[in-house]
Amino acid sequence: MLDQIPTFNDPRLLSQDIPFADAGIFRIDEKNALVQSVDFFTPVVDDPYVYGQIAAANALSDLYAVGATPLTALSLVAFPLELGQDMLAEVLKGGAERVAAAGAVIAGGHSVEDAEPKYGLAVTGMVEIDRMMTATACRVGDRLLLTKPLGCGILSTALKGEVLAAEDMSEAITGMITLNRAAAEACMAVGVKAATDVTGFGLLGHSIEMATASGLGFELETEKLPVYPRVAEMAEMGLLPAGLHRNRNYYLPQAHQAAELSPLALDLLCDPQTSGGLLISVNQDLMLPLLEQLAERQITAHEIGRVIEDPTGVSLV
Repeated sequence: MLDQIPTFNDPRLLSQDIPFADAGIFRIDEKNALVQSVDFFTPVVDDPYVYGQIAAANALSDLYAVGATPLTALSLVAFPLELGQDMLAEVLKGGAERVAAAGAVIAGGHSVEDAEPKYGLAVTGMVEIDRMMTATACRVGDRLLLTKPLGCGILSTALKGEVLAAEDMSEAITGMITLNRAAAEACMAVGVKAATDVTGFGLLGHSIEMATASGLGFELETEKLPVYPRVAEMAEMGLLPAGLHRNRNYYLPQAHQAAELSPLALDLLCDPQTSGGLLISVNQDLMLPLLEQLAERQITAHEIGRVIEDPTGVSLV
């Protein structure tokens, strides 16, 4: 995994000292840091405009996970010529719409011909170093909040298998399009210090990484996990993405009490998310102010567990 490869030792590169950093973080002065990330993937929906929106929201998410404000984006495109320029234009329009919604601008990009379409962004933003959120800042007693439901990987698999139509997973599509901007702004408004975004490693993988980075344990209450409509039905039919199986094989052996859970709970924990929500570790004293800030921004946060004094990882109850 490229984000695990050691970088050149430079004291300005703050992210080299932050385990499982969501983005590259480069100090530019005593107060501010430049935050950069890149992400792109193949289509998860059929509509090219919506695909562009989801891919852009997903790429921007790493900046929001550390509390950064996006400034610029570069488009990354791989596209088969036979699909035509009109379809490519729709993908780019969808991405541009989300970048504009983030208050950033597209400053350029690069394209290549490829047999399979791929689209995403390289994004750049700024964050005040003292206010930055990281995966290392969890504290014992913190409550764990998740800002989007789970299951979009399962639903996308059902869509590709033509078991579901796009209108059958409209809530999940809306969730994937939604920027984590408002959730991040709410966190920054009250001084939250610990967060990450839930993407390809699933909730379990990102929880294990966050707990490990903080040297503590997470206790996840699986009955409280939010889930998109139709996910349970599709999971029961066996419509599970390959990434879910990889996450199960790698992360479940690191979790405690996994054998006692239902198949659906395990699927939700390991389902790879596209443009998933923020996983926030919040001090009890900040809990009510944060919920108020989230509500003002029309963000529903789900309390799914707590941070415990157990450096051995994640417990599932």
